Amino acid sequence: MQKTSTPGGGRRIPSWRLAVLSLSAVVLAIAGTTVALQSANAEQPTAAATTTETTAKSTTSSSATAEAAAEKTTATKATTAAATTTAAKATTSSSAETTVTTAATTCTRTASATAKTRISNIKLPNKVKGYGGEGDTEVLPMAIASAPNGRSWLAWVSTNDRVYLQQLSCADKLIGKATSFAGIDLQDVSADAKGGVLLITKKGSCGTGPLCGGESSPCNTIHMIRFNTSGKQVWDQQVTNLTSARKGYTSGARFAWWYQHHGRLAYDGTNYAAYFGTAITVKNGSCVDIHEGDRMQVVNSAGNIVKSKSVDVGCSHAWTSRIIYDPTKKKFVMVCATDNDCRIAQPNPYRTVAASKCDGTLFGGDLVLAGTGYWTAWSQGNAVKISRFTTGAANKTVKPGVATQHPHLVRYSKSKMLLTWGSGAKTKAKVLSRSTGATIGSTLTINVKDHNYMSFKEFKDGSAAYAAAGATTNYIKIARVMPIS
Repeated sequence: MQKTSTPGGGRRIPSWRLAVLSLSAVVLAIAGTTVALQSANAEQPTAAATTTETTAKSTTSSSATAEAAAEKTTATKATTAAATTTAAKATTSSSAETTVTTAATTCTRTASATAKTRISNIKLPNKVKGYGGEGDTEVLPMAIASAPNGRSWLAWVSTNDRVYLQQLSCADKLIGKATSFAGIDLQDVSADAKGGVLLITKKGSCGTGPLCGGESSPCNTIHMIRFNTSGKQVWDQQVTNLTSARKGYTSGARFAWWYQHHGRLAYDGTNYAAYFGTAITVKNGSCVDIHEGDRMQVVNSAGNIVKSKSVDVGCSHAWTSRIIYDPTKKKFVMVCATDNDCRIAQPNPYRTVAASKCDGTLFGGDLVLAGTGYWTAWSQGNAVKISRFTTGAANKTVKPGVATQHPHLVRYSKSKMLLTWGSGAKTKAKVLSRSTGATIGSTLTINVKDHNYMSFKEFKDGSAAYAAAGATTNYIKIARVMPIS
């Protein structure tokens, strides 16, 4: 069968239309090389970070001293005020979680008339895995989450099959000590007032089959891991479905394999939802075939799957599966890129958002809330479009004049959003209206390298931040686009 490949690396997309993927028909070209280096101890003292600040028109040096000093002062005042009223200032969320102090520091990042960027260079306590390649089956090296107080959680995959987690200050510097969890890949991290959730991949078992042809190894599992405000594990819930009795090659299995499996998290204030690519095992006579689609699982605050809100199979085939929570409609909203009619679609049931074609160049970007409805960024033939929809077909599509296969979109400042894309060793960005999609101001250059399958995260103060590769695997750069008025 004829296949088409994505220029510059990435997944191969079948040119034929299928709702499921036969194992024997799958071929993948993996671009890049994963760098594997010896890990260091995760509990070393926090290393210093350097910070630079730029605008769209100029570059200036800044160590973020003022912000760090302000944070220290705020924390000191909060601590002093709370010293004689500790019991009144702290609450315990549950017996499994640590105490959450309500007098925590709140970050304040001042908005300016034009977009400014701040780059913080962070030395890690151990090395990062997965810098080398950006294919959709390769390890995602790092991710950042926005905490309600304006601080961040930074997660990264190390070379010792562990996923590490550590807090960042208002100035985007490591604070406290890293915690770690068994995991071979990182999908996403999200945060709330009581801690947050990691979405990671762990090693699983394929069993004996038999397969009808080919091979699909490995057969891994994907997990939500709930952590508290100290970064310690509260619960671990698998969102695939392997058990001691149901291995990867058992009919009905859902697992993570070498094929597209990455995903994202969303939070409704109580429950977390994970939307990710998955392998689907189907009996075929005396053997089984392995197909591919995506899956959405909702997990409640106790760590239990909410079956009534979850989706066993969304799109098939699926890649760049994206999810957000709409607080107005009180529902999780999803989009995927799929070769089922070759389109950007909403799953369960299928509804076309934007029609396209299967030529190996169709990729979804990210999904954000619009003034009314939702915006999704996508690319076809190296030309970026952003489409606004409510349910089903887009009611507006804007061409921002950007050439890339992998656009990223994030909500930014009041009534705006940020469109970003890779440009050589740097990242470019445009500020867009969340109401109309129109470009606001000039193109911004951000001095970090883009990654095809990672994206910026929004912060309540109006800024947006992205965890990027550092100069070596001992470093991560935090790129923050400061809020604009």
